[in-house]
Amino acid sequence: MSDRVELDQVYAALTSLPGVRDAAVHVARHVPGSCRIVAHMVTRTPLAELRAALESRLPSHLVPTRFHRVPHIPLLPDGTTDRRALAALTSPEPDAAAPTPVQDPDEQAARCDADADQGPPVTVPVTPQQHTLLLDALAHRGTGRHVEQLHWRWHGPVDTDRFTAAWQAVFDRETVLRAAFDWETTPRLVLHEHAAVEVVRHPAGSVDFEELRERDRLRDFDLRCPGLLRLNLVDEPDLADGGPCVRILLTFHHVLLDGWSVSVLLQEFYRAYLAGGRLPGGERRPDIRDYARWLAGQDTAPARDFWSSAAPATTALVLPAMPAPATGLSGIGRAEARLGAGQADRLRVWAASCAATEAGALQAAWALLLYRAAVAPGPALVGFGVTVPGRGIALDSVERLPGLLMNALPMTVRVDPAAAMTELLAELRDRALDLASYEWVSLGQIHEWSGRRADDKLAESLIVFENQRRSSDDLHSALATQGISVERPRAAGVQSMFPVTLLAHRDVDDSLVLTAVHDRARLADDDAARLVGQCARLLRELPGLKGGSATVANALAAIADEPQVRMAQAPAASPSSKPARGEHRP
Repeated sequence: MSDRVELDQVYAALTSLPGVRDAAVHVARHVPGSCRIVAHMVTRTPLAELRAALESRLPSHLVPTRFHRVPHIPLLPDGTTDRRALAALTSPEPDAAAPTPVQDPDEQAARCDADADQGPPVTVPVTPQQHTLLLDALAHRGTGRHVEQLHWRWHGPVDTDRFTAAWQAVFDRETVLRAAFDWETTPRLVLHEHAAVEVVRHPAGSVDFEELRERDRLRDFDLRCPGLLRLNLVDEPDLADGGPCVRILLTFHHVLLDGWSVSVLLQEFYRAYLAGGRLPGGERRPDIRDYARWLAGQDTAPARDFWSSAAPATTALVLPAMPAPATGLSGIGRAEARLGAGQADRLRVWAASCAATEAGALQAAWALLLYRAAVAPGPALVGFGVTVPGRGIALDSVERLPGLLMNALPMTVRVDPAAAMTELLAELRDRALDLASYEWVSLGQIHEWSGRRADDKLAESLIVFENQRRSSDDLHSALATQGISVERPRAAGVQSMFPVTLLAHRDVDDSLVLTAVHDRARLADDDAARLVGQCARLLRELPGLKGGSATVANALAAIADEPQVRMAQAPAASPSSKPARGEHRP
């Protein structure tokens, strides 16, 4: 039997069922593929009812064994469908045979149905920043893009039931953990009444932690169902003193949460665990609905005026390496370099003497690398992205608001070899202060307001200086009374929209760790290691420069013997990647 005939049979069976959307079935009828793809189009019929109905109408070999829900895909005015949505529908799904214990997608979808049965949920508009990330995440399903992970060790006894109950209490308290996305018409956040936390515990020796981490990252999330945070606990062999130790992996999606938010949630979890799995009452504090109302009340005219002038009319140098052919590689890579505690302290003291910070010194070093890669004959503009916390806004208790407030903004600065390094640091500091007034504006809005072409990039790299809420000493003391000590969570690094992301954080020994998370199709592993190594070397050398008299050329001379790093250009946009009618793309 041909595939076309199979599609026609399933199409006929589907159209006879209640709750099937006509446009979705139309898409199914015109997508070349198996009847399994057609079954993906059904969005409202309860799963058990759907399976039973299809079994009564179709030969057994045409009834899919598994169902996965996708949103309704409306027809465009010209009768066609959204190419990106079709690509998402027909893209390969995660391997169901992966050894990581996972929740059944049928059960997950059933929970979404159960929430829907409780009545129409509350919705709020997505922020411009979320809209940008959502489109990018949907275009890269199954790659782990924008999926972030923290990992740390828990020394002492762990009661799994109590651990799960404590996280469930946080889910019940925090609106953001019960939120999901709906993009059928205008993208919105759907706030559900309930979402179940997923906690999986692995006995010692049953799984390799690094393999589990990568598998869980690639597993991705269903953005249409709440619960965009999950945990894995991996038992480790007892320590020499006989004490138990568990390694914790927390995976979440960046389209809904940032690192600061997760540190807030962790404090809530520890409070709940100490209280036996119940979250004690607390004072009213803002949630994502308050932030949505605040954002809706902002006048964008001043921000538009600022960014129209702050984003230069001329194209800045944005590649942190010399142009090169494609690498022929795929996936993401990580390269790491480290400044010892003494070197990191020396850098901090030097930066302070120049009225700057460690983050400012890191930005200056990165600006030098961009300038060096371009081999410019004189002064030139360089551009890169920087993260801002997004919490410097006039919203009460915003520092305790979990959600996506951290933002990536373009930083453009003029690098002049003859200028003093102190001048470069001062310019970066002043620009950072200017950005603070408009840290809630998205990169997509800035690109639009600056009137740039789609292929005219404001940044091709991003600097992230770790920004987590300080943990509570009282909570750690309370945990210690129960024989528990917990390490500070460490970020694994996330693949963002930028081909290179440089993360910096202070380790437990007070050393400064630099990690480059890179797109291996653009930057080979050896080149990434050279890039982050050269950045670390600059940070070691800068404090040795002669105070205010040292120039940018003096600083560049410190790495003159280093080989140039090579990086592939971004592939040209193909005609098929042109946005569909009515689709907004940053």
